[in-house]
Amino acid sequence: MNTPLEPSPVKLLERKGSLLRTVRAVAWSLIGLRKGSEYQQDVEKINPLHIIVVGLMAVFLLVISLIALVNWVV
Repeated sequence: MNTPLEPSPVKLLERKGSLLRTVRAVAWSLIGLRKGSEYQQDVEKINPLHIIVVGLMAVFLLVISLIALVNWVV
């Protein structure tokens, strides 16, 4: 009668987002600008683990570049 609302495990494994798409999504998130429709596409296609890894790498690169900039100026 009632169907479960939980996503099936097969659908979660079918997410195939490219590395470029993941990097673009993380970059737009760091800037804070994103269209709602593109956000929905990212939610459907990108693996959350990839977002976490790329996000941590982006924050690490941002911090390293800020440290380098401060050292260069001073």
